[in-house]
This record gives sequence, C-alpha cells and structure tokens, in this order.
Amino acid sequence: MELIIDTYGTYLKRDQGCFLLQCKDKKQKVSTRNIDSILISTGAAISSDAIQLALERNIEIYFLDGYGDPVGKIWHSKLGKTTYVRRCQLQISEDERGTDLVKSLLLQKADNCINHLKDLGVKRGLEKKKYIEKVVIEITEARNKIDKVIGKVEDVRNTLMGYEGNIAKKYFNVLSFLLPDRYNFEGRSSRPAKDEFNCFLNYGYGVLYSKVEKACIIAGLDPYIGILHTDGYNKKSFVFDIIELFRIHVDRLVMKLFAAKTVKKSYFDKVQGGLTLNKDGKRYFKENLNNYFDKRIRFRNRDIKIADVIQFECHRIANSLIGEE
Repeated sequence: MELIIDTYGTYLKRDQGCFLLQCKDKKQKVSTRNIDSILISTGAAISSDAIQLALERNIEIYFLDGYGDPVGKIWHSKLGKTTYVRRCQLQISEDERGTDLVKSLLLQKADNCINHLKDLGVKRGLEKKKYIEKVVIEITEARNKIDKVIGKVEDVRNTLMGYEGNIAKKYFNVLSFLLPDRYNFEGRSSRPAKDEFNCFLNYGYGVLYSKVEKACIIAGLDPYIGILHTDGYNKKSFVFDIIELFRIHVDRLVMKLFAAKTVKKSYFDKVQGGLTLNKDGKRYFKENLNNYFDKRIRFRNRDIKIADVIQFECHRIANSLIGEE
C-alpha cells in the first residue's frame, strides 16, 4: 500500500513504531506493516524520525511533481549483490543478448495489448468486434516481425522501436474508438496531456515508474543502464525498458474507469496546452490504482498481488543476467 500525502500543511512524524499524520486539528496513526512507499505531492513536512522509521522498514519516500512523476526520493543504501548484476547488465547492452532481452520485453508488451483488445471485444457489437479483430491481426503481424529481428542492439534499435511504435499507435486507436464519444482522443500525449484519458495514463505511468525503479534497485538492476532506450545524463533508461511489461495494468484500469463513466469533468484543470489532474482527480485515481494493484492474479504458476508482479519480474530478469534463472 502507498501512503499518499497530497494535502497542503500535512505533517508526518513518528509515534513509536508507527507513523502519525497530522493536518490542522486532525491526527491519524498509520501502521508501517502494509506500507511499501510514501508519496508526497504537495507542500508537507516530514520529521527526521519519520524518515528513519521508513528506512528501518524498507519504505521508500518519493516526492512527486504535478504530473505524478518522481522528482526525488529517500531510499536506503543497502543494495545487495548489485556489482555483479550491473556488470552483466552492462555487458549484454552491447551484444545480441541485449537484443534477446529487449525482444522478450516487446513481445510480452505486444501480447498484453492483444489480450487486452480481445477482452474488450468480448461483449461488443458485431461492427466493433470486427474492427478489434482486424487490428489484433495487424498487431500480431508486427509482433512476429519483432520476433525475427537479429543483430546487436545498436544495429536494430530503430527497427525495434519502429515496430513498437506501430503497435502502440494501433492499440491506442482501438481504445479511443471504444470509449464513450466525449472521451475519444487522438493518440498519446503528455506534458501536458491534451485530453482526460491521457491525463489518467500519464499519472498512472508516473506512479508505475516509481514502482519499477524501486523494483530494479531491490533486484540489483541499474535503472540507468538502458538497452533499447539509450543512456543519457540522469536518464533512467532501463526503467523505460522494463516498464513496457507493466503499462498494461494502468491501461486496463483507466479503460475500465472511463468505460464505466465514473470519471468527472471536475477532476481536471486546464493548463497551457492541455489538461492536468487536480487534487480530487488524483485522489480518485490513486484510490482505484491502489485497489487494483492490491488484487491477486495467477502469474507464472504463482498466486500473487499485481503489485508484486513488478518485483517478481525484476528479480527474474536480474537472475537471468547472472545465469541463475
């Protein structure tokens, strides 16, 4: 569970082995048992004792900007067997083993898109069902092209990203087509989003980035050593690689919320060039997002929470790098 602090003037401190939230004359004690992260997105204060308690309990503290993207974090310094894992990660980024890893990520992403579209088509009318089936065939063809790519990453990067972009475009066109008319959108947009649907996607992906980064660190993976996405100063390229496995969870939830017509216009504020989620919108979405990630699913012959899938996969990738899969 994530402890979200988004009310101005909130003070988080320690009360023995628990956190104590205080805002004006209201106080609430919070157990550390079920908290894995603290997200602070507005003006708030946190005591050094509360920070120490979070570190003792292996709870990271993230500071988010207005889009929900992490701008800073407080995290413990014990990273486990990172040296060997990161050395292997760096090595494969320069040969065909890196291509194989990237292909496995993109193939899974394509499969996620295909399965989502098939699920969305189950209870649709004949016209919409035929359209979905047509796009699924097109995405499958692009997926098969990814599977046939060979060579070093530096030589095939543009080809792989081209296939990925083509799949994403077709996929989001279908999502827009299936939404109620007032929520139709023209492709992905960010910073700022040009429509309500992308507002939710951007915020959800922002939360997901922090989860994937944390999972990489715990597994010993270096968030900055990218394979498909190139390295850059302060660019968490490997997080961009890995997150492709998990975007589907945000996609499914956002699609469900909009299809159910539970998203209100009052959740959005206009900004220059587009829209942003306001305080009420963030609270509404985060509540649904937390509940979604807390659900249990069958994954690789295990019954685990969706949130734990991220850590499970990062450990699996790290183990594969050092030959312990």
